[in-house]
Amino acid sequence: MSVSRSDIEDCVLRLLRQRAATSSICPSDVARALAADEAAWRALMPAVRQVASALAREGRIIVTQGSATVHPDAISHGPIRLRRGPTFEQAE
Repeated sequence: MSVSRSDIEDCVLRLLRQRAATSSICPSDVARALAADEAAWRALMPAVRQVASALAREGRIIVTQGSATVHPDAISHGPIRLRRGPTFEQAE
């Protein structure tokens, strides 16, 4: 199965819509939703982070590490969480 950037973006936004407005998701939640086995979802993680970075630049999501907001260009490593951003659209 091939996963596109659009598939990843749609999944990030869908998972965030399914949670409370103040909740966050882990990038691995996205990868696991898109890939069946561990090797496949782990292989998706760099792409998920790239899409998260792009969405953060657009203001659609906010990337956090602990209680700090992380700059979109600085999310290549370490544990991060994804939250709704100021321009997160509620409607599909």
